[in-house]
Amino acid sequence: MQTLLDLDKKILLFLNSLNHPVLDQIMYYSTGTFFWLPLYLFLIFLIYKNYRKETWFILLGAVVTIILADQITTSLMKPFFARLRPSQDPSLQNLVHLVNGYKGGLYGFASSHAANTFGTALFIWLVVRPFYRGVGWIFVWAIFMTYTRIYLGVHYPGDILAGAAIGLGCGWAGYRCSLWLINKYGKAQSISK
Repeated sequence: MQTLLDLDKKILLFLNSLNHPVLDQIMYYSTGTFFWLPLYLFLIFLIYKNYRKETWFILLGAVVTIILADQITTSLMKPFFARLRPSQDPSLQNLVHLVNGYKGGLYGFASSHAANTFGTALFIWLVVRPFYRGVGWIFVWAIFMTYTRIYLGVHYPGDILAGAAIGLGCGWAGYRCSLWLINKYGKAQSISK
């Protein structure tokens, strides 16, 4: 296990060292939820355009995805594992590149950003794919969003991978919830089983 933790630190320090003053502000603002509001509104529009009255069932599935992903990582995993973020680890002080003094919370395993982002990406891909085959770009967004966390020095790559895996499971669960709601309460069978 120690070998994996050491490798995680080495990869973090390498990726985090690939920084530039111009990129600092881009990564800092890109990691925030508000920055992506136009994307979220566009995705809601795509869902509404294709599901109409059943949009609420889809949005409930998205809410299930995000609540599950966030609570599993934030309420269960972070306190249980109590792994310090790189930005909070005294052994990495002055080694990790931080932006605008941002350090995040105390613990980082597993990444809630990664869980929420990858959960949302899989959920959107499953829901929108029947109508827009090119929606796979949503995973590029998820990768970029989670990379900002390494760039900012607030997550190890292992935090990101674990969070992404949890998010994918939650995205699948949210999708199945939407399917169940549509099949039970919807008038049209809009998405395939």
